[in-house]
Amino acid sequence: MMSQKVRVRFAPSPTGPLHIGGVRTALFNYLFAKKHNGDFVLRIEDTDQNRYVEGAEDYIVEALNWCGIPFDEGPGKGGNVGPYRQSERKHLYKDYALQLIEKGHAYYAFDTSEQLDFHRKDHEAKGKTFIYNWHNRLKLSNSLSLSAEEVQQKLDAGEKYVIRFKSPQDETLLLNDLIRGEIKIDTNILDDKILFKSDGMPTYHLANIVDDHLMEITHVIRGEEWLPSLALHQLLYNAFGWEAPQFAHLPLIMKPVGKGKLSKRDGEKGGFPVFPLSWNESQGYREAGYFPEAVVNFLALLGWNPGTEQELFSLDELIDAFSLERVNKSGARFDPEKTKWYNHQYLQNYDENILAEQYNFELGKIAASKNVLFDPDEKRVKKIIQLIKERANFLSDFWELSSFFFEAPSTYNEKMVKKQWKEGTSELMQSVAAILEGCNNFDSANIEAQVKNWITEQELSFGKVMGPLRLIIVGDMKGPHLFDILEMIGKEESLNRIATAINSLAN
Repeated sequence: MMSQKVRVRFAPSPTGPLHIGGVRTALFNYLFAKKHNGDFVLRIEDTDQNRYVEGAEDYIVEALNWCGIPFDEGPGKGGNVGPYRQSERKHLYKDYALQLIEKGHAYYAFDTSEQLDFHRKDHEAKGKTFIYNWHNRLKLSNSLSLSAEEVQQKLDAGEKYVIRFKSPQDETLLLNDLIRGEIKIDTNILDDKILFKSDGMPTYHLANIVDDHLMEITHVIRGEEWLPSLALHQLLYNAFGWEAPQFAHLPLIMKPVGKGKLSKRDGEKGGFPVFPLSWNESQGYREAGYFPEAVVNFLALLGWNPGTEQELFSLDELIDAFSLERVNKSGARFDPEKTKWYNHQYLQNYDENILAEQYNFELGKIAASKNVLFDPDEKRVKKIIQLIKERANFLSDFWELSSFFFEAPSTYNEKMVKKQWKEGTSELMQSVAAILEGCNNFDSANIEAQVKNWITEQELSFGKVMGPLRLIIVGDMKGPHLFDILEMIGKEESLNRIATAINSLAN
């Protein structure tokens, strides 16, 4: 089948926000398509109008675009096999369901919900499970048990019906999954699934198969939760006489504790996103400050192993390295800390001009809220970012890591004051102020040399001077190289902070 042009599809239902498990399915489809110079198709499976949520389709499209994995064909974007919303294709499906009846692979079923409920309860009372298939279908109300005349009468009378697939009896179905290998299924355990509902709409199974065939899909790459449907889908292809696509079922993304599928509730409890973009009260990766490249990178390695120690991949590198053969069968544990690690790595290598521009914008908002003015000089902001970004995971960390570059501390860490400010510290800081006052060249290296020479000459311990000095300048025992901070805030500001702290802490 690889001699054909590769065509894959991502087929979400617009019933709410796209979970990151869905994003990963889209990503693996995208990587596979691009690796083989194929097409990545988006199809919106919206046949269940009761579950349709306004805005969900737009969210799906925006999420894919934000991640940098846009579809080649789909709603509003070209293609010769549209429309790409199933609700706009519903006129197609009944004809295909009727074709299966004509071929003897499907049948009308007239059983009411009350009748089926009676059978279920009757089976439960006997300790059995009711399955509508070969062992009881001739005893139920359908076109297999009724005469052709009776069936026609019911249809003419407008009685409600569904169309069920006629699962074969006493067959062994050999299936192949590109990730899981060969799978054997005894057809006797399969139930006769409904293909066409009484409301005139197809079920997922029929619409899915018809659309994949008409859209010339060569590979169906989807989540593990669809594995139980694989037998029916293969049987439907066989019944129509169509060549089936190749199937690959991706492993689940598991909770951080390792047991169970990752859910929205896990994100709420753990304080991390599970959606690419925000939805109602739920924060998305975009709004949490993640780079889309970092999200794509960590998602790619959830369930796929490149076979090397490499962890950081550009999208082009992922396309080049990706293969379904290296997708794991077992679930992939989600690690929120590792996602932060990925963002940290991308932040370190991000274009500093863009970071400076974005941080300047944030500084403007912070300054407005404080009713002050910060120096918007981009060169200076860029230098500050170079000093602090090693400690940051997100752009939103920048203010906490650098606020002291823009405003003098108004308070000092009490615990550190008790530890650093001793008898005689005020006098030492006055001496440091005198050294700084005398520095004509106020760059980091020169200030450092002058202060450290004085400490050595006075036979003082470095901790006795450097600790209190950092506390004065920063307000806490944090921040980058102290003399870099002094250079950045300048001589006048440095002296002002020392004088203010001596007045404040001496008391």
